[in-house]
Amino acid sequence: MGYTTLWKRLSPRQLNATIQVFSLISIFFEGYDQGVMGGVNSSPRYVTEVGIGKPDGTVTDTTHQGGIVSVYYLGAIFGCFAGGWLADRVGRINGLLAGALFALVGGALQSAAQNSDFMICARVLTGIGTGALTGITPVLVSETSSADHRGGFLGYVFIANYLGISVAYWISFGLAFVDNGYSSVRWRFLLAFQCFPALILVCCIKMLPDSPRYLASAGRKEEARDLLERIRKHRASPEEIDREYLEIVTLAEESQLSSPIQFIKIMLGKGGKRHPNLGRRAWLCIWLQIMASWTGITAVTAYSPVLLHQAGYSSIKQNGLAGGLNTVGIIGTIISAHIVDRLGRRVCLMGGAAVLFAVNIIAGAVYEGSLHDPSKAAQYAPAAITMLFLFNIGYAATWGTVAFLVPTEIFPSDLRAQGNGFGITGWAIGVGMTTLVNPIMFDAMKVRSSHSGCR
Repeated sequence: MGYTTLWKRLSPRQLNATIQVFSLISIFFEGYDQGVMGGVNSSPRYVTEVGIGKPDGTVTDTTHQGGIVSVYYLGAIFGCFAGGWLADRVGRINGLLAGALFALVGGALQSAAQNSDFMICARVLTGIGTGALTGITPVLVSETSSADHRGGFLGYVFIANYLGISVAYWISFGLAFVDNGYSSVRWRFLLAFQCFPALILVCCIKMLPDSPRYLASAGRKEEARDLLERIRKHRASPEEIDREYLEIVTLAEESQLSSPIQFIKIMLGKGGKRHPNLGRRAWLCIWLQIMASWTGITAVTAYSPVLLHQAGYSSIKQNGLAGGLNTVGIIGTIISAHIVDRLGRRVCLMGGAAVLFAVNIIAGAVYEGSLHDPSKAAQYAPAAITMLFLFNIGYAATWGTVAFLVPTEIFPSDLRAQGNGFGITGWAIGVGMTTLVNPIMFDAMKVRSSHSGCR
């Protein structure tokens, strides 16, 4: 029995657990890389290394700072479509392997960056890998999960997203004590750590089987049947397995390989007679993720220390609270795993939008109060931080999972990996846009705050 067939030694429960674990590692990488720049931007040595500020860590070029952070998402846009097309052609596992290789190389180069241009190129490479991993992993989970548990399984996988973000902030918190935060280790180790999950994927991902849907579409129907029985045996009856297998084979026989430019045709509404509404689905996925990013989540995940600094907290408290703030997202994701299949996708999105609206309104009112009466800013700060914690829980319980789940469910199986790329594209556009403008916005808020104090 070879390296790539080790999964056959596992029981159905062990096989499902193994798929979940490697999916968790993949999404952990995405979460870690999304949160890591919050700690990196707080490092004075990094600020001077890439030329965006003063030796004391004060950032003077916020546009440049936001550009370095957001260019990563430009790579993610390319990576999600290239990875999706590759996954439809050569399999989900090979697509994940390619993404992990890009992520590993990009992470190593980021940690070795010598200047701004070096850092930008490294972040684009990492973004390509992240786009592929984030685009393919939900598809693999969706295709190996039963329909009635798909949302819950994906919800549990996305626990790793917030776990990655929180680990990034807690490592940053610990490294802030090295040489009082002025060590290069503070930011280089933060960036190097992301290579660890990428290396695990590179070394071990080929031990997993591909999904039954991909195997059937590649003409490997016996393998698809064998795998389906292995991953469903502990949950489904033989009749249910037969029914699902026939459905998979029927869809595979009707499907055809997508072209590298298929995503352009889909966006223009030219999906063909067999799939006339693909354009509408694609734009739904894109805008769903853009709207999710515009809720304010990127300000919380990528720039928590900046928000906490403006709330008046010291450097140590900033890093500690940032770690706690992003850790509570794990609680929200666990809630999501239990409600997304029971309440439905639409109810979760609508309820989540109402919660986020209310929390943002209260947080904004508290901030305005601190501006009009700076003497009471210290009293207002705990209320503002409480709103940030509630915001993170509410987002993770609803939009944070559902926005990634919907694209895996509304495309036909022969376009599922590439179709999921539209959701990741919306995520990359939304997050890239907001991470670019957030530093500029925070700088404007700081100026307004200082002007307010002079009245």
